[in-house]
Amino acid sequence: MASEKLQVLHALDVARTQRYHVRAVVIAGTGFFADAYDLFCITLVTKLLGRIYFHAPGRGEPGRLPPRLEAAIGGATFCGMVAGQLLFGWLGDRAGRKRFYGTTVLLMAAGSFLSGLSFGNSAGGVMATLCFFRFWLGVGVGGDYPLSATIVSEYAGKRTRGALVAAVFAMEGFGILAGCIVTLVVSAAFQARSGAPAFEEDPAASTPPLADYVWRIVLMAGAVPACLTYRWRARMPETARYTALVARDAARAARDMSRVLEVDIAGEPDKVESLTRGRDYGVLSRRFARRHGLHLLGAAASWFVLGVFYSQNILQGEIFSDVGWVPRAHAMSALEEAYRVGRAQAIIALCGALPGYWFAVAFVDVAGRKAIQFLGFAMMTGFMLAIAALYDGLAIPGRRVWLVAMYTFTFFFANFGPNSTTFIVPAEIFPAHLRATCHGMSAAAGKAGAIVGTFGFMYTGYPSGIGVRASLFVLAASNVLGILFTCLLPEPKGRSLEEVSGDGGDSLNSDETDVGDS
Repeated sequence: MASEKLQVLHALDVARTQRYHVRAVVIAGTGFFADAYDLFCITLVTKLLGRIYFHAPGRGEPGRLPPRLEAAIGGATFCGMVAGQLLFGWLGDRAGRKRFYGTTVLLMAAGSFLSGLSFGNSAGGVMATLCFFRFWLGVGVGGDYPLSATIVSEYAGKRTRGALVAAVFAMEGFGILAGCIVTLVVSAAFQARSGAPAFEEDPAASTPPLADYVWRIVLMAGAVPACLTYRWRARMPETARYTALVARDAARAARDMSRVLEVDIAGEPDKVESLTRGRDYGVLSRRFARRHGLHLLGAAASWFVLGVFYSQNILQGEIFSDVGWVPRAHAMSALEEAYRVGRAQAIIALCGALPGYWFAVAFVDVAGRKAIQFLGFAMMTGFMLAIAALYDGLAIPGRRVWLVAMYTFTFFFANFGPNSTTFIVPAEIFPAHLRATCHGMSAAAGKAGAIVGTFGFMYTGYPSGIGVRASLFVLAASNVLGILFTCLLPEPKGRSLEEVSGDGGDSLNSDETDVGDS
């Protein structure tokens, strides 16, 4: 079947990394930088929001967001992401990868800016408008997942495809770090200006009026990288794989890629017609279920499990306090607490998250996607079990460095593992006419896991309930499930998208018996 392959697709598969590959990664990666900033910056200002809007005079302790409200703010964003991943994934297959690519960053920019302008006559009103705007921010961020992954995957050559898609996702680490830096700078500047004392010294003065500007500036800053990305996205050409295999415009696909690759490529309209005949089956068809049903289950379930793991961010405040990185709230002003939280998150990002992302970039096309995902889930399980089993002993002075080290390594292997591979694999293993849809469904499953985990830990593990230690045991068990679901996935390393997915007549020999089953 190799002789049946379109020239334009073969040219893409064998092309060395060129300027247009780098351009695509930069454009998509800048969007993911903004995605990560917008998603994670809210955890940096959560305690500040509690101090500003939920302090009760005479209560004797700093204000704190009610658990249900804290979960609702995160849950609103995740719900928006689920909607965006499903909607823009479907639109990416129906109307093209590029058509709505700029729309997602406009939604992100508007959501970020308006989140900082959240208004109301009461604390409840401010939180309600914040949830509303964070939902629409989530729609834009969610839509970026299937479109970015699919575009870069379809542009890339088969030998470097994993690294290029992983590089896009790795920009998430820089976005997280940028959120920490902005929080550090803004909170330190306002603290120096206000000179606010610790809560135990003067409860009323420990949260100065200027503090209300800090969280708004941190959230609104996320609109800047999103706006910068829009023009670049508007000028990108449609991917040749969509144009040839979905839109079935062979001449345009060849013309676009001839200009990009600077080689002469024939259009081959007759071959496009023969290769795409009878391939309009849907994601709910029996034909899809036979070919890719287990693949979709494996991709979605692995991402769901990972989403549950990442919901443990809600436990980080307790862990940071236990290791002494963030003193108890009574000993700090509101702005100093925001600074300390930002610093702790920056350390985790620098030592664990960022190296993990770029290890994935370096090794994903060497070791393969499944091997890295297996390793990541296995190491996450081991470190979570160790932390949970030894938590009480590790939290005492003199041993905290070991708790910090193991916690950091957990994030390293999450990113040099399933956090990267769950993003890469769904963009490779499904046919072109369903690729963005299936990626969106897999990503939505991940955010559904985050919703389940966020509300589950909020009500059962934090701040009381089963506690941090038992919650870590639950996370370890969920990672074991991730290992099992990884077994359902094929290995795309070094193979063309058409070979992996059975698109274009490369690998599936059962087409003749399936044509009528759509």
